[in-house]
Amino acid sequence: MEYPVSADEHGVNLKPEKMEKEKLYHCIFKNKAFLIFKDSQDILNCYEIEDTKLVEQIRKCTNDDELEELFEGYIKGQNLKN
Repeated sequence: MEYPVSADEHGVNLKPEKMEKEKLYHCIFKNKAFLIFKDSQDILNCYEIEDTKLVEQIRKCTNDDELEELFEGYIKGQNLKN
């Protein structure tokens, strides 16, 4: 299955019709990470991350499971509530 989120020289490209609900997708564009998911009501949610250290960690993730593990650890390490 084609990954529904990508980036090229023009910006971030989305194919929401190929996205699963409540699944986190990501891409890197101009040294920023973009996190996108479609919620249970088919509304797209997008978050932009500029923190260079975190962007590099995201860049190293090879699949969505690693990405979710990264954010679980980040949330715990920052004492954030989800």
